[in-house]
Parts: sequence; C-alpha cells; structure tokens
Amino acid sequence: MNPMTQLYYKKATYSPYRDRIPLQIVRAEVELSAEERAYLTAVEKGDYAGVKHALREAEVYYNMDVNCLDPLGRSALLIAIENENLEIMELLLDHGIHTGDALLYAIRKEVVPSLMMDSQFSEFTPDITPIMLAAHTNNYEIIKLLVARKVTIPRPHQIRCDCVDSLRHSRSRLNIYKALASPSLIALSSEDPILTAFRLGWELKELSKVENEFRQEYEELSQQCKRFAKDLLDQARSSRELETILNHRDNDQSEELDPRQCHDLAKLKLAIKYHQKEFVAQPNCQQLLATLWYDGFPGWRRRHWAVKLVTCFIIGLLFPFFSLIYLLAPKSALGRFVKKPFIKFICHTASYLTFLFLLLLASQHIARTNLHMQGPPPNLVEWMILPWVVGFIWAEIKEMWDGGFTEYIHDWWNLMDFAMNSLYLATISLKIVAYVKYNSSRPREEWEMWHPTLIAEALFAIANIFSSLRLISLFTANSHLGPLQISLGRMLLDILKFLFIYCLVLLAFANGLNQLYFYYETKASEEPNNCKGIRCERQNNAFST
Repeated sequence: MNPMTQLYYKKATYSPYRDRIPLQIVRAEVELSAEERAYLTAVEKGDYAGVKHALREAEVYYNMDVNCLDPLGRSALLIAIENENLEIMELLLDHGIHTGDALLYAIRKEVVPSLMMDSQFSEFTPDITPIMLAAHTNNYEIIKLLVARKVTIPRPHQIRCDCVDSLRHSRSRLNIYKALASPSLIALSSEDPILTAFRLGWELKELSKVENEFRQEYEELSQQCKRFAKDLLDQARSSRELETILNHRDNDQSEELDPRQCHDLAKLKLAIKYHQKEFVAQPNCQQLLATLWYDGFPGWRRRHWAVKLVTCFIIGLLFPFFSLIYLLAPKSALGRFVKKPFIKFICHTASYLTFLFLLLLASQHIARTNLHMQGPPPNLVEWMILPWVVGFIWAEIKEMWDGGFTEYIHDWWNLMDFAMNSLYLATISLKIVAYVKYNSSRPREEWEMWHPTLIAEALFAIANIFSSLRLISLFTANSHLGPLQISLGRMLLDILKFLFIYCLVLLAFANGLNQLYFYYETKASEEPNNCKGIRCERQNNAFST
C-alpha cells in the first residue's frame, strides 16, 4: 500500500487509478431530521418565531431533539451565543435546553443572559470554571455577577507534590493563577488590591523559577500584576492621596514591618521588598520621594549647580559638628535639621570620604615606624581609623536587628560590608596577638610565613580594596552613574559564568599535560631538605628532556 494512503486509513480497497489516493469516510456525525435542520437554521438566522414554534412542537409531538448538534458539533444554544442573539438564548433556556459548556462560550463572547447565571456548574471541567474564564478575559461585569453569587476559585495544586498526572496539574495551576492575576478580580475581591498584586506578582515570579516549562507564562502574569499595582498608583490625584496610599498598612503587615512606626512609607517599603520596580519608579511616587528627600531645601533642584556644589561642600565640612549635635541634642532644632534625609546623605558621604583618606594615609605609611618590629603598636592614623570601623560594625548590627537576618543577606552590599568589617576585625585581632606575643625586632626576611603581623597587613590590604569599592554604592544618587552601576552588577554574573567555563577548559588541559609529563616529576627524596614544588630553591624544568 502507498505510504501516503496509510495516513488516512489502514485498509483500502483496490483502485484502478494508481496515481490517485483513495478516500473513504471513517467517522461522521449523526444525520439530522428535516425538523432538526429547520430548527437549527431558524436559530442561525435569528428567527425568533420559527424557533419558538419548533420548541412548542417538540414539547407536544416529540418530533425532534432540541439538544441536537449541527455538523460542526454546535448546539442551538452555542449557535445563538456565536450570533450574540440574547432573545433566542433566553428562549432556549426557558425551555430547559441542555447548557453544557455554553456558559463558558458565553463568557468568552461576553454575552451572558441572566437565566444562564442561575444554572449549576457541575458539568464544567475542574480546571476551567466560569469565574476563571471570566477572569481570563478580564470581564468586569461578568466577574461581578459571578462573585455576587458566591462562586469560588479552587486553590492551586501544590508545586512539589509527586502526582502522576503532572501535566494536568500544571495546566490547572496555570489557569488558576491566570484567573487570580486578573485586575478586575483583584479589584473586586481584595480589600487591599495593591498588597495583593505585590504578593501575587512575587509568588508568580518564584513559580517561574520552579516550573521552567511555563516560565514565560508565569513571568507575563507577574508583569501583569506589577502593571496593575502601578496603574492603581496612577489614580492618585493629589499629594495627600499619594501619602495615604504609600503610608497605608493593613493588619497583616505587623509581621513584615514595625507597627510602632507611622508615616514611614510602609507600602513603598513593601514594594521594594517584593521587587516592584514599576511601582517604585512611577512618576507620582518619585515626586513624593524627591519632596521628602529635599525636605528643608525648597526649590533645591531649580538652583544653579555652583550654589548646589558650595552648599554640599559646606555641609560636608561641618559633618563632625552635625554628628555631635545628632548624638548630644537629637530633639533640638539643629538636631531635627540633621535628621533630614539630604543632610544625612551628605554627612555620611563626607564621613566615608574622610575614612578613605585615612586609609590612603595608612597605606602610604606617613607615620614612620620600625618596620622590623614584630609586634608594632598602632600608629596615629590607625587609631583614627578605629572609630570608623566600630561605627560601621554598629551600623550593620542595627540594620540586621531592624530588618532581620533574611532581609539583611538579600542585599549584596550588606554581604560586602560584612566581609569588609570581618577583615578589619581580623586585622585588629592579629595586631593585638602580635603586640602581646612579640616584643623584639627582627629582620622581616627572617619572619615565618604565618606571622600574625604579616597576615594582618595582608587582610588590611584586602579590606582597603573592599572599602574603596564600597564607594560605588553612592553612584545610585546620580542619574548618569546609577545606570552604569546597575549594568556592572548584571555583568558580574556573566563574567563569573565565563570564568567558570575558562577554568574548566584550563583544568582539562592541565590534567592532560600532567599525564603527559608525569615521568619528569621532582622526587622529594633527591632534593635538599626533601623539598618539592614551587617553594624549592632549585626548580625542576619539566619541559626539558
């Protein structure tokens, strides 16, 4: 048999036309009677009188099936829904016609008669219900009608279960989340739509990392929730309304934010926590943040750049005085002025630049000391650096205490601060050990490799590098340098991936060369002091024969 023929049916009768593919009917629909064809034709044409007459005859003479299907598999109700004929739809429902999945088609076409809303939904599949389909189409009116009738949405299936039919559960879960992410459903059924959009968007983002097969769908739903939260913020008509929204906290937030604080932009902090970039970058939100940031400096952004530079320079020079006022008289007029965000930022920047200047002096060894002293005491510059180190450690402890350990480690800058402070603490500890243990001078060439002073100097050098790189975090305050910092941060992961592949290739070739030249391995028993490796006085040239 011709292989092309087998695509249509398995067996075929002999045909004299060898250049033809024989065809035959293997399945067909049930033939309709004349009355049923006339009945469906009347529904198709919208003949209300003809449909009513056919239904009455069917009730009296039982001469046709009112639930019959046309050759396309459509019932009379589905035909009326496709034609958006509400009168015929209500007429058919009055005569008790079988609905089946008609409500789902009606919701998709956004044509739902009131009589159909009273029907039961037992015949619908569990993964698609009327409320879910209405939410998929984001039809506000139909969702409102269904929610008013106390319909429910099934809970999403657990992602980590070991069910047999994983595809069905995955599709069902995706359909449920499509419904839950509907802006109309969130606006109708949630007491705090913004918070619901935050949490749902975060949950969908996490699901996209687990279910890689449906990653694109979940990411699109997450973006939909983020846009909805941003669009809600667009509706604010005044600064007072905007402050009310951003300072709002509900009863569920007591575990996430400190309830003792008030007017602390609780909603904005939640947006940052749930990575709602669109919400934070919304113009209304940014304008309010700018107003709070430059509080106490009216018209700051309209001033000349030279005036801004001189003002920042003067405030930066006075940061020691402002720091003392902040500690000694925090509730005074000047103390409240120092608490302004802009003043705190300038003082913090000036303080950190001073700290970097002291590190520069320490690295240049301005203060002359005995370089061969094994346990040298700290010089003047090192004593001046110590208060900054103590202050950094105290600031990190406060941040971890206020935000929690989990929130603390999610910020990469905090991890860098932790490493930097740990290096400074290790440096101080090793210097104390060296000062207590060694009191004599000795040429550095004769010190052992693991001498505390040498290790302390190495750790201090690494800490200096981290401290200088930490200055990059201030770039976010500038509209030109901030995007460069973000680009650099995203490049780091790609650079690490490339280095991993490069090291893997290098290791493979090193292993092959080691196998090739193993015969020329240095024997420790034949070398002075049983030496082997790169620390030997006389190196073995493995590439010579």
